[in-house]
Amino acid sequence: MPGFLLHQGATVLCLHSGSAQPIVVNPRVKVSGQPIVTQTSTYAIAGCPNTLPSGTPQPCVTASWIVAATRIKANGMPVLLQDSQSICIPTGTGLTIAATQVRVKGM
Repeated sequence: MPGFLLHQGATVLCLHSGSAQPIVVNPRVKVSGQPIVTQTSTYAIAGCPNTLPSGTPQPCVTASWIVAATRIKANGMPVLLQDSQSICIPTGTGLTIAATQVRVKGM
């Protein structure tokens, strides 16, 4: 499915509303003046309020991407799109891309 390319300034949240930011970006390719993110980049999550049913905190800590662009690569790695899918560690939930740039679309 086509979607807008994900960049460093995109608003990305875990399913519990914790804020997620890429640890590594691709500095060679920019959209809207900001570096894009490829599938190999892990996201760090801060502020996840998730707790187990027992009340023990179990926040999302990091997330890895399992689905990315099929036709667009940067430095040989698939780029992330607005509809890319991820999995959070240790909860197993995903990330939600709430807002991204709207100028460059990929597939």
